[in-house]
Amino acid sequence: MRRLLALLLPLLLLVTACSQGSSDPAAPDATPGASVSVPPSNAEALASVKVEDQGKGKAPKVTFDKPLAIKAESMALVTPGDGAQVKEGQVVEFREIALNTETGATVGENFTKDAGGTIVLNDAFKQQFPLVYTTFAKAKVGAFIAYGTPGTAAVEGSTAAPSQAATPASMSVFQVMTAKDAPPAPKLMSADDVAKLAKEGKLPTAKFNDKGIPSITIPKVDAPADLAVQVLTEGTGDVVAATDSISALYTGWTWSDSKQFDSAYDRGEAASFSLQQVIQGWTMGLAGQKVGSTVLLTIPADLAYGADAAAKGNPAGTLVFVVKIESKK
Repeated sequence: MRRLLALLLPLLLLVTACSQGSSDPAAPDATPGASVSVPPSNAEALASVKVEDQGKGKAPKVTFDKPLAIKAESMALVTPGDGAQVKEGQVVEFREIALNTETGATVGENFTKDAGGTIVLNDAFKQQFPLVYTTFAKAKVGAFIAYGTPGTAAVEGSTAAPSQAATPASMSVFQVMTAKDAPPAPKLMSADDVAKLAKEGKLPTAKFNDKGIPSITIPKVDAPADLAVQVLTEGTGDVVAATDSISALYTGWTWSDSKQFDSAYDRGEAASFSLQQVIQGWTMGLAGQKVGSTVLLTIPADLAYGADAAAKGNPAGTLVFVVKIESKK
């Protein structure tokens, strides 16, 4: 998601902070399908908010009773919109204006900018931001949505920390610009398709030095859209299931620049983790392999750290891993 002005956007900053927080492939993902509890909307706090659309490329006129008292996270559908109904699973593009709750002055906006933000109304987003998810899912294209968060009280300083000034409540208004079906999720490529791409020189190749540490050569072509699994050496041990925990040596590179970002091989120590607590590309690519196998995984972004990986401090885009399965537990 594109980050807006630094002073803005309580919601957008939360969205971009939605992070696994680590480039370790053992970093857990959100569990698809898990039930969530939707907090109260506290919409009454935003009852005075009125929005007048000023047309394409212009920020809307937003008025409300001042000062606007917001004591808890609040969200309200100000106008429902007159376009298509937003649906679960869609990619929603929105624009935003942030306002000072005490004066009504505009703090910042992106209606007049080249691009706004996007969210994907999927299970992961629903689990982390249930109120936001639920409110957007009730809207239609063109809708205006108000979102408020409470301010903070002043904190007196000490010898350990300086004093912190009180901050006022914040309020943003979002407009749903488009809602489109998300592209098909990447899938596991067939062995025949992987062999074809490898023969055409469109997949990475690996070499190992005399210490058994891998290096990689990534071709100067577009990365495959789906997950490619190449078995470099087939082991003779037990078959690994998607529910197993394993111990493995691995090294990871980013496709875009061939830069290495992590290596258990270099550390000389295998990492242990459950295949239910890793990026999806690892779960899909290692399930069905045998203990002792060394595999080369080419993992599209959607099965790795997602489109906003860089904002989360994770390796971005398509990733390439060499993984040697040492054991399973």
